[in-house]
Amino acid sequence: MSPMADPTSRAGTTYVSQEIIAWTNRVHASHDPSLQAAFDTPAMTGIPAIMVGESEGKLLSMLVAMIRAKKVVEIGTLAGYSAIQLARGVGLGGRVWSIENDPKHAELARENVRTAGLGAIITVEVGAGLEVLPRLQAHGPFDAVFIDADKANYDEYGRWAAANVRPGGLLLGDNAFLFGKLLEDSPTAAAMRRFHEEARAAFETVCIPTPDGLLLGVRR
Repeated sequence: MSPMADPTSRAGTTYVSQEIIAWTNRVHASHDPSLQAAFDTPAMTGIPAIMVGESEGKLLSMLVAMIRAKKVVEIGTLAGYSAIQLARGVGLGGRVWSIENDPKHAELARENVRTAGLGAIITVEVGAGLEVLPRLQAHGPFDAVFIDADKANYDEYGRWAAANVRPGGLLLGDNAFLFGKLLEDSPTAAAMRRFHEEARAAFETVCIPTPDGLLLGVRR
């Protein structure tokens, strides 16, 4: 009997090690040079290494490919790693609009996008998410929205997604556990809880237990 099937096992027990994660990443989510360059950019340039992990990145690519997405919005570009994964999911003829508030990060992302040969698919928009999103509405409705940005505004981003994602389209929100602080008494935690609760009202939802939680919603 496997541990997951053992009725005496306790919820929340961790069976996986970092060695197992590294091995499965190599088998299922290995990087080519362009992906590796984008993944390594934070360590090489000193910007925060807060991008999604290898398997989460591959999952983003697979999810948008599975729904045959052609128009995707990403809120939070960093160095472009997840944007490249999303662009590979949408493929030729698709578009990814990725929003980055920090001009330095945006320029690093644009360089990684050029290196990956995806300049015709990915547009990096510079500015605060809540200021840029209204400018993108004319391109909608969208097939998917991926949120990985300032946590205090997740509820606002989720509302925008609910209004601009087509039926059957996806809402994806990283850091849905808020670094273990989701249930704390703080404005940011309250905003993240509203993100969960309001997403459930407009989307069929589940929170995937990645290291910091990935909310997945399908628009009703």
